[in-house]
Amino acid sequence: MRPLAAGPILRFENLTLGYNRHPAVHHLRGEVAAGSLLAIVGPNGAGKSTLLKAIAGELRPLQGRIELIGVQRPQIAYLTQQATLDNSFPIVVHDFVAMGLWREIGAFGGLDRRLRRRIAEAIGGVGLSGLEARPIGALSGGQLQRALFARVMLQDAPLVLLDEPYGAIDAASVRDLAALVRHWHDEGRTVIVVLHDLEHVRQEYPETLLLARELVARGDTASVLSEANLLRARHLAEGRGDETQAAICHADQDVA
Repeated sequence: MRPLAAGPILRFENLTLGYNRHPAVHHLRGEVAAGSLLAIVGPNGAGKSTLLKAIAGELRPLQGRIELIGVQRPQIAYLTQQATLDNSFPIVVHDFVAMGLWREIGAFGGLDRRLRRRIAEAIGGVGLSGLEARPIGALSGGQLQRALFARVMLQDAPLVLLDEPYGAIDAASVRDLAALVRHWHDEGRTVIVVLHDLEHVRQEYPETLLLARELVARGDTASVLSEANLLRARHLAEGRGDETQAAICHADQDVA
């Protein structure tokens, strides 16, 4: 991974991540420039979601560290995969979206007129006006993802992490939410997105990181998503069992 023209917002220093001391990503080095629109791709089990989780501060490194530059972890908006969400929880769209203000107002902060206007604008911005009183359990997959994006909007974060944001949703929602991602990038935010649809990546993302438990390639998307790089990533993923045993980290954990 190489630094871009802008100053970095993230730096990875010999970063190894994993669970129960078994690496899922190992020896990652490099930087992500502030203002990047970066796709992270790779085979299943490549460590893509693990890397986002570590950037968000939900997973400590086994080795090495992640350095945040000019941003603190409370300023990161992190959208996990929709499968991790319990949509049976009894909450309506308005209140669900308003949770994006949690860090700003806390658990017991009230919603004044200004904040209610921001919530309404976020709901309208994702095309859910009129559904404010609908329980989230009654939403379609695309509508629920729109509500999650509205919550991210309210966080107003300089660094946005999205993990498979378009899985199992309709084409219209993908189109609208992709436009919102482009808008965030145009505003100067750093947006890092885990994706599996390579055609979508080629159309929407200028920069890509190809991961297969280690860095395969990083740079402009057309170059990274070459047949040779994709084949190497598949081979690394297929042989990961032996590599995992050989690469188990025995170093002390560092603080990210």
